[in-house]
Amino acid sequence: MTTSTGTAGGRRAGRIEVRPVAGHIGAEISGVDLAGDLDDAVVSEIWEAVLRWKVVFFRGQHLDHAAHVAFARRFGEPVVLRRRGSVSPPGVPEVETTADRLELGGRYGMDHDEWLHRRRHTLLRGWHCDHGARVDPPAATILRAETVPPYGGDTTWSNLAAAYAGLSAPVRAFVDGLRAEHRLGVGYQPRPGDDAYVRHLLDHQIATVHPLVRLHPETGERVLFVNGYYVEQIEGLSRAESAAILQMLLEQAVRPEYTVRFRWEPGSVAFWDNRATIHLAPGDTAHLGFPRIMHRVMIQGEVPVGVDGTPSRPVTGSRPGQW
Repeated sequence: MTTSTGTAGGRRAGRIEVRPVAGHIGAEISGVDLAGDLDDAVVSEIWEAVLRWKVVFFRGQHLDHAAHVAFARRFGEPVVLRRRGSVSPPGVPEVETTADRLELGGRYGMDHDEWLHRRRHTLLRGWHCDHGARVDPPAATILRAETVPPYGGDTTWSNLAAAYAGLSAPVRAFVDGLRAEHRLGVGYQPRPGDDAYVRHLLDHQIATVHPLVRLHPETGERVLFVNGYYVEQIEGLSRAESAAILQMLLEQAVRPEYTVRFRWEPGSVAFWDNRATIHLAPGDTAHLGFPRIMHRVMIQGEVPVGVDGTPSRPVTGSRPGQW
């Protein structure tokens, strides 16, 4: 282990410094230029910090798109999305610009406010892991800030391993054996009459049955694999039972003590373990009129495995390693 878990300020490990910023999740790493030629020892230290603290932050980095992809490639194979918006850079298929999300409603005849209103039906709806409806969600995400508002626009992450450990022993034993369907478009409120997004969901649906508790493939931790964005229903339970249990588990997953909130600056980079976290994009900037331009690269992941060793089961729309 390259970080200090019991000191207030962290400690230097090799040539980088890993400074924890919250009790269960999050650390800031300094002393490294991510655009430089990183040796294997530094790469290993960064990855160990990601596994330990679930999300790590870097300040003052000067990455262009090519350097962003090159850095991500040191940790695995970057995801290449089949479809991106018009804001994402041409010629760099591994990089997605998150401002593309502002275009999504327009594809289906809605402005952005209506799009969010119809998709986010509960207060916890926005909490998600990236591409959690796939049979093989990304292992990690690296997000960098190009332009950020002078205030607002923070992102929050939660540690799902800590959330699982914080459950009582009887509840842990109960959820260890459960599985739940994760589906694209869960909770969407259709428009009256014809709805282009409903047609899109029917034609391009993605759904997977995942374990409710997954074993982390590298740390061996048990992870409470829930989120507010994709989870449809726990298998074998009635809808009423499932809804109550999922609500309880999601509230557990995002308890403040398991979270960290990051204030972005231009040149900031966040690198998180998508298998052990969920995150919440900011909802406090739309009325401000300030640009927020972020770029992300995701690293391909593996099929989750439950406590009993059974892997996730694809229902429709995704195959391992095929984006």
